[in-house]
Amino acid sequence: MSTVQWVGAGLFAVALVHTFSTKFFERMAHRRPDHAGIWHLLGEVEVVFGFWAMVLVVAMMAMQGRAAATAYLDSRNFTEPMFVFAIMVIAGSRAVLQLARNSVQGMARLMPLGGALSFYFVALAFVPLLGSLITEPAAMTLAAMMLRDRIFSVAGVTQRLKYATLGVLFVNISIGGTLTPFAAPPVLMVAAKWNWDTWHMVSQFGWKAAIAVTLNAGLATFLLRRELAGLPPARPAGAEPLPGWVCLLHLLFLAGVVAFAHHPPVFMGLFLFFMGFATAYPKFQDRLILREGLLVAFFLAGLVVLGGQQQWWLEPLLRGMDANTVYFGATALTAVTDNAALTYLGSLVDGLSDEFKYALVAGAVTGGGLTVIANAPNPAGFAILRGHFEDESIHPLGLLIAASPPTLMAVTAFRLF
Repeated sequence: MSTVQWVGAGLFAVALVHTFSTKFFERMAHRRPDHAGIWHLLGEVEVVFGFWAMVLVVAMMAMQGRAAATAYLDSRNFTEPMFVFAIMVIAGSRAVLQLARNSVQGMARLMPLGGALSFYFVALAFVPLLGSLITEPAAMTLAAMMLRDRIFSVAGVTQRLKYATLGVLFVNISIGGTLTPFAAPPVLMVAAKWNWDTWHMVSQFGWKAAIAVTLNAGLATFLLRRELAGLPPARPAGAEPLPGWVCLLHLLFLAGVVAFAHHPPVFMGLFLFFMGFATAYPKFQDRLILREGLLVAFFLAGLVVLGGQQQWWLEPLLRGMDANTVYFGATALTAVTDNAALTYLGSLVDGLSDEFKYALVAGAVTGGGLTVIANAPNPAGFAILRGHFEDESIHPLGLLIAASPPTLMAVTAFRLF
C-alpha cells in the first residue's frame, strides 16, 4: 500500500465522520458569525465528499506532483454525477412532475384508503418501481418532490413521520430499480459483464423487490395511518394545465437522457437543449432545481474521487467472503461506501459463482437506504427534503434507524424467496 492510498483511506474515514457531524458545523456558524459562511458550507452534507476529495487532490499534488494528481482525476469516470444532475433537473420540471403527480393521484383514487393515505402508499410503492424504467435518480426526484409538496410541507407533520417516510423511500428506491439491468447503479456496473438481461433481473431480483417495496409502503401507511388521515385535503393545483405538446417534449427529453445514460456528450447535449427550451418558454416552467442538482453532482463526484482510493482494502475484503456471507457483508459495506462502487469491485474478481454474484448485488441494493452515501439517488432525495426537517438537516443516525425496518424487509425478500 502506498502513502497516497493510506491518505485516501484516512480522508475517506474523515469524510464519513464529517457526514455525521454536520450539526456541529451549523452550531459553529452561530458561535462564530464572522466566518458563518464557511461553517454553513461545511454543514452541507452534499459538500462533504467534494470538500475532502479536493483535500485528497491537493495532498496528491504535494506528494506525487501535479501530473500524477491530474492523471488520477482523468482516470476517474464522472458519468454518473453528470447523469444524475441532468436527470434530476429534467425530472423535477413542472411538466414531468405534473404528469407523475396526476398518475399517482389517479392510482390513489382507485384505492379504498382515500385521501392522503392512498397518495402516500402509491408514492412509496409505485414511483420506486417506476424507477426501473426512468432510472432510480429520476424516481427519487419525482417521489421526493411529490412527498415534499403533499406531506412534508404540511404544518404540524411530526419528525417521526418524516424520518419513517425517508427511510422507506430510500430503501424502496434502492431495491425498486432492479426490474431492469440499466436503472439501478449497482446493477448497471455488472449487468453487461455478467450478461444479465431484463428477464434475468425480473426473475432473480425484480419480483422479490416488488414484494418488499409493496410491503414496506403498506406497513408505513398502516403504522402512520392516524397522522396521515389527519392531514388536510390536497390543495388544487394553482397552475394552468400544460399543453400536451409541452408534456410530450419533456418526456422525450427525459427518455433521451435515460437512453443515452452512458454517453455524456449525448445526454449533456440533450440537457442543454432542454435548458434552451426552458429559457425560451418560461411560462411552462417553475423554478428548476439547478442548485440541488449541482450539489448532488458535487457530492457524487467527490465520492468518485475518494472511492477510487479504497479498492486496495475493499477488493481483498470481498475476495475473502463466500456466497453465504457476502450478502450481509455487502449490505453492511454499502452503508459506508457507494453500492455501485462495491459491485464494480466485485465485477473485477474472476471466477465468481452465480450464487456469489446474486448475493453481492442483492446485498448492495438492500443496504442502499441506510445512509446518504449508500446509493447514488439518495443525495437527490436528501437535497429536496432536508429543508422540511428540524434545523433544515437530516440526522444520519435518524436515517439509519428509520431505514433499518424496511431494510430488514428487503433482507427477508431477497434471502427467503
